[in-house]
Amino acid sequence: MAALVVLGAFIVGTVFYFEINKFLRLNYLIEERAAKLAEKERTVNVYKEQVEFYKTQEGVAHLAREQYNLALPGERVYLLVPASADELPR
Repeated sequence: MAALVVLGAFIVGTVFYFEINKFLRLNYLIEERAAKLAEKERTVNVYKEQVEFYKTQEGVAHLAREQYNLALPGERVYLLVPASADELPR
């Protein structure tokens, strides 16, 4: 009878141990995925802000200046040309 009780306790303890480990592992994975999801949501928010900015006239002007080197009428454009090694003062 005592052997049966010890065997039953061992089986229950083993099952409990494995279930606790599975629970802890799943908890860790959930936290990890939640952190990744929060990062992705921040990235999406940044992209949404950029889309809203580039929908405005100011955003279009910024994009035109930055990527296409355009200027508005009346603006001065300065072209900086690096000096060659021969022209540098010594």
